[in-house]
Amino acid sequence: MSFNMEFGYPREAEKAKEEIWPVLIPVGTMEYHSDHCPYGCDTLVAMGIAQKIAEKINAVVFPPIWYGVASYAVGGPEKNTIQVDCDTFESYIYSILKSLFRSGFNRKIYIIIAHQTEDYLPMTLACMKAAKKLTFEYLDETQGLGWWGNNDNKEFYENLSATDNPWNWVRVIRANVITDGSETIKKLPADHAGKYECSELEYLWPGTIKLDRLGESGDWFAETAKETSVELGKSIVCEKVETLIKMMANE
Repeated sequence: MSFNMEFGYPREAEKAKEEIWPVLIPVGTMEYHSDHCPYGCDTLVAMGIAQKIAEKINAVVFPPIWYGVASYAVGGPEKNTIQVDCDTFESYIYSILKSLFRSGFNRKIYIIIAHQTEDYLPMTLACMKAAKKLTFEYLDETQGLGWWGNNDNKEFYENLSATDNPWNWVRVIRANVITDGSETIKKLPADHAGKYECSELEYLWPGTIKLDRLGESGDWFAETAKETSVELGKSIVCEKVETLIKMMANE
């Protein structure tokens, strides 16, 4: 029953809201990935993971956000990377999430990122900040100012189920690090245009890696791409998908 929102219809959308299906939003970049790997690599990996999840459970896959906070760390604009300012990106994510909340898609939203795997870098922070800002605003609007301090909410945390917990309504998922909100559950190998990322991409989107072009630029970070393996990519993606599905089932 899973569906992609751009091909969806009101009947299916209302069913998904009523049954609180996970909402999956792939977020990525258009960023230089050397000569053998496409600019859309990060977004394509996030899209592929979302689609694999939707093959196994009921979920709504929203269109990807292609332009993100790429930074020029790998190469300057002459390398054709598209860089979106962090504050601008945060506002954009906030607006999308606000529309979802207003529509009734306000539980179990997962922003899936396959870019910048280290802790608390700009794109992840922008998404997290947008989500938390909106959550607090929504609670103020729906529960009233001072909602948490109200005596009626004295046992607020004790009475929460995982789905009702507002801090879990929007989760920002870095695709190589799976957490339950407080601690890391699993950390998987990652790189930039090397054997891990290229293996994932080639498994998810066959034919996208051009190994015959490897080495044209001499980029150090791409050297391990010669070890690209569809089997390696499959094992990494399957582990990510299974871990995320288990996490979603518990929320």
